[in-house]
Amino acid sequence: MATETTDQGQPSLSFFGKGGKSSGEIDPERQPLTEGNRQARSYSLLAAVLPFLFPAFGGVLYGYDIGATSGATISLESSTLSGTTWYNLSSVEVGLVFITEGRRRELILASLLYLVGALITALAPDFVVLVIGRLVYGIGIGLAMHAAPMYIAETAPSQIRGQLISLKEFFIVIGMLLGYGIGSLEIDIRAGWRYMYGTSIPLSLIMGIGMWWLPASPRWLLLCAIQGKGNMQDLRENAVLCLCRLRGPSIGDSAPEQVDEILAELSIGEPEKEATLGEIFQGKCLKALIIGAGLVLFQQITGQPSVLYYAATILQSAGFSAASDATRVSVLLGVLKLITTGVAVLGVDRIGRRPLLLVGVSGIVISLFLLASYYLFLDDAPAVAVVGLLLYVGCYQLSFGPIGWLMISEIFPLRVRGRGLSVAVLVNFASNALVTFAFSPLKALVGTGFVFVIFGVIAVLSLVFIFFVIPETKGLSLEEIEAKIL
Repeated sequence: MATETTDQGQPSLSFFGKGGKSSGEIDPERQPLTEGNRQARSYSLLAAVLPFLFPAFGGVLYGYDIGATSGATISLESSTLSGTTWYNLSSVEVGLVFITEGRRRELILASLLYLVGALITALAPDFVVLVIGRLVYGIGIGLAMHAAPMYIAETAPSQIRGQLISLKEFFIVIGMLLGYGIGSLEIDIRAGWRYMYGTSIPLSLIMGIGMWWLPASPRWLLLCAIQGKGNMQDLRENAVLCLCRLRGPSIGDSAPEQVDEILAELSIGEPEKEATLGEIFQGKCLKALIIGAGLVLFQQITGQPSVLYYAATILQSAGFSAASDATRVSVLLGVLKLITTGVAVLGVDRIGRRPLLLVGVSGIVISLFLLASYYLFLDDAPAVAVVGLLLYVGCYQLSFGPIGWLMISEIFPLRVRGRGLSVAVLVNFASNALVTFAFSPLKALVGTGFVFVIFGVIAVLSLVFIFFVIPETKGLSLEEIEAKIL
């Protein structure tokens, strides 16, 4: 992997190098020493990317759960495939089964919950134990989705922060593709849903071991020092060591200077006071909360959980009648998501956040009304449903998928970032759970077509929200975002 420099002087990741330093280092002579690149003016790409990989495994496990659930839904409800006597689940019980959404130590705990939840789910002797296992796994997802973007945002060089956080979404998609693939292979096996969920066990072990090895966030250590949660000199020295590990040998002797710069910027305002929950709802923190929580709320209530979790079911109703046919087409959905997420990763630090959101969400609006039209008027044209589903998946991965998590990880001021992200993640997963739980009962009440009409109207509202509320954060350091945007 090499780096290349955009016209704006912002280096970006390239999997096929185009020359430049073979060591993967960013040359400080080639970049103007602006506020946006001052703190990350020199780093080893290998050292900067490695700390991203293990937090991103939390995304793999999240995505795998979505992909595996698509096939497990069919397996678990089948009288011949479930291998249980309690396969005849109501729409409410299906919703309960598939509600899964519940800095370094938090990610280690998340990996442990992934492990325990997967074991309980795979070995569940009855419906109640199955739901408990799913809830434990869901809490692990909640912790991972809270801590991973925060850790990556605070440790990544500002030039490639957007790409690394977006790559986490890429890993989520890899997990989905893995879940779809394994689901398609095991869909015809008796009690195959147990194997689908059990496959996540080794992945959770890799994540836990990797997070144990990674250093702490230097910004978090310095904030602890300012707030008197340890000896200032010891925490500063530890922050220097952690920054050296995160940037690699190319940082040279500049680590202490960069740490002092971060410390000086963190000292502005009243950082010595630990943030209270009430501060999230005041002043610039409230503005950040509206931006972050509003974006991830629309990310979910425009139908994402329903479209992804019930992809196989939608495909069955569109003419792919066999369970194996529907799950294999789901694999194609995973490939499409992977490709479009790759486009978003390459474009997020070049094109910017807002353009990708506006274009992608516009496509989501069109796709939802296509799905609604199929179920309401065009039931003899299953191609319409397939096109709508593919368009939705592609546009979601260009917009809400990677950029929602990116924005909430960079928009909150450091002193309240943990609490702000907690609220945003809670909004995200609560709305995810609500949409997932409500889809089956709502579909039975008003019909699938009208459900997608509702999602389409909400998507139009989300487009208005993005246009008037969401700022552009491309190329800005975390401190600049706080100072210039908020």
